[in-house]
Amino acid sequence: MIHVDDIRAKLKEVFGYDKFRGNQERIIMNILEGLNTFVIMPTGAGKSMCYQMPALMQEGTAIVISPLIALMKNQVDQLNAFGVNARFLNSTLSKTEINRIKNATLAGEVKLLYVAPESLTKEENVEFLKKANISFAAIDEAHCISEWGHDFRPEYRRIKSIIEQLGKIPIIALTATATPKVQLDIQRNLHMEDAHLFKSSFNRENLYYEVRPKKAIKKQLVKFLRDNQGKSGIIYCLSRKKVEEIADFLKVNGINAAPYHAGFEPSVRMKNQDDFLNEEVDVIVATIAFGMGIDKPDVRFVIHYDVPKSLEGYYQETGRAGRDGLEGQCIMFYSYSDILKLEKFNKDKPVTEKENAKVLLDEMSFYAESAICRRKQLLHYFGEEYDDSVCRHSSMCDNCRYDRETFEGQELVRTVIDTVAQTEGRFGMGHLVSVIRGSQNQYVKSYGHDQLSVYGKGSNEDEHFWKSVVRQTLLNEFLRKDIENIGTLKLTKKGEEFLSKPYSIQLTKDLDFSDVDASEDESNEASPQMAAGNSYDKVLFDLLKAERKKIAKQRNLPPYVIIQDPSLQEMATTYPTTAEALANVNGIGMGKVNKFGGTFLKLINQYVEDNNIDIEDVVVIKTAGSKSKNKIYIIQQIDRKLDLEEMAEQKGWTMDQLLDEMEIICFAGTRLNIDYYLEQIMDVELQEDIMDYFMNAESDNIDDALAAFEDDDLIDEDLRLMRIKFLSEYAN
Repeated sequence: MIHVDDIRAKLKEVFGYDKFRGNQERIIMNILEGLNTFVIMPTGAGKSMCYQMPALMQEGTAIVISPLIALMKNQVDQLNAFGVNARFLNSTLSKTEINRIKNATLAGEVKLLYVAPESLTKEENVEFLKKANISFAAIDEAHCISEWGHDFRPEYRRIKSIIEQLGKIPIIALTATATPKVQLDIQRNLHMEDAHLFKSSFNRENLYYEVRPKKAIKKQLVKFLRDNQGKSGIIYCLSRKKVEEIADFLKVNGINAAPYHAGFEPSVRMKNQDDFLNEEVDVIVATIAFGMGIDKPDVRFVIHYDVPKSLEGYYQETGRAGRDGLEGQCIMFYSYSDILKLEKFNKDKPVTEKENAKVLLDEMSFYAESAICRRKQLLHYFGEEYDDSVCRHSSMCDNCRYDRETFEGQELVRTVIDTVAQTEGRFGMGHLVSVIRGSQNQYVKSYGHDQLSVYGKGSNEDEHFWKSVVRQTLLNEFLRKDIENIGTLKLTKKGEEFLSKPYSIQLTKDLDFSDVDASEDESNEASPQMAAGNSYDKVLFDLLKAERKKIAKQRNLPPYVIIQDPSLQEMATTYPTTAEALANVNGIGMGKVNKFGGTFLKLINQYVEDNNIDIEDVVVIKTAGSKSKNKIYIIQQIDRKLDLEEMAEQKGWTMDQLLDEMEIICFAGTRLNIDYYLEQIMDVELQEDIMDYFMNAESDNIDDALAAFEDDDLIDEDLRLMRIKFLSEYAN
């Protein structure tokens, strides 16, 4: 018999911890007693310790069935670092490696063997496991068993029959997201109805939840990331294309980001994941393929660029923030058009699957549009009641932080409860609302519900309003969900008491997302052209111009060499107060900031302070696209001394177009050494004369330069190239 003191000593010896967290110790003892165990524990609460420790405390090998290769590698690497012999068995291994692992397992050397469900179902692996001394089986991410889980995998349904072939071994099933319905499903599928259930609270007190309208989203994104510069974060997108687009866009705007999705080569995925874990990259932009089991404790924010497919998925993904117990911000951008888009994806699914997906999406849109405490809604969804006064006190969600409109709801709630009672608790929200609103549909009539006293009682309000009232009646525990019949609402004892003795109750008006009609309304974003338009602060512009003249005089350079007028105009529009913000101005890169930026930043900061300017609303962003790719291409080809005509030809550009691209790069502060090309088309003396001209000219206007060199048979192309050389040598 293993004593609890032995387990604690092992915890200290291997992992360096003095004590267990939450239910961990009780769960470990339960497994060591050979009992089936079901663990529901939120992300970051230490699920993996629940099967790692009992594996170390007994003879044999524990098998851990895990759905993601990244998760396996991550956990095996960590265990090996602690001196624990852990291995994984999946499709990434060669035949030789697989045989080596199998032999080590049969020799009793491997304490934990991680197996993908697909690998587990292979006949040769089942035969191998029959010969091994298996101590117990751990099924991680057990919600994958349930078709009501957010990540249903059919191969998980076969796990129980395979485990039964290995002899009578205890099972521990673990999940971070299980609604009461999913919990029941898992237990039935694994024949674990008698398992000891250990359910921890789903409340992550350190996480802040917020839903924002999906308007000018890129502007909001850049603003948020600049305010949280240097912090680790994950941005989730639904499509691979969007992942790459947003990662490129962020990089163009000076944010240290990398993309991650299943379409990349494994080596690229691994590199980007490792860069994120090792703090080489601040922000990872990813599909839901990223994150399961990624044990990075200091993720400070999780942003959902697109609406997730379910509240379970949303909860699990947000749970990757703040696993160290410190700050974690969870921001979701919401537009109902995202919900409609997801519904379209489901249209070709079988009927039952489509209906299930619709219920999950409805819950998602209810959550986003509701003005009720976010935490209360999330915890209620997982079958846990929560006193939202705690969240209100600490302002840990947007609905508790900001004032929301309330109204008296006694009669409305009473109507809903009465409708559930009169329809005998056999129907869902849609039907109840149809009855209350006096709908003429055949379904209502076929049950005779058009004859009820509540029929048509709420005809003066729309469907959306009544659905909100039903949801709030549910959240206030006057109703409950029927676990066996998904979507059906039943009366609670509290609801029955309210019906006989009603009292005043405040309901909250839903948030209005009606004007968020596009999934990506970028209308509020400033283009580079607009930023350099006529809306700039003329007083600041004149101050910046005077400062430029002063710097130019000190350095004995023409003013236009320092920073050009369009860039000064953008500075007078966006008020950049940091080096990063100044480098983000069109025509200015970090090279120019390092060379000339200090005095301009001092002046702008002073001006903003003196004039009480709120710079919250003046975020101007750069768009990602061909410009950044063109820049890399041009710099690389010039480094290789490629002939410019050949460079233009490769891209299908005219020489003018190539020069346009080169000027954008050069004006922003990047040096381009084109001496190798100029030597072929112009003698050295003429080059020196033109350099002298640009040094002393009042502007870098090419027409003026052509007039000055009209006797030298030059074309504007020659002078543009010389201007690039001049600015590269003196300005960059």
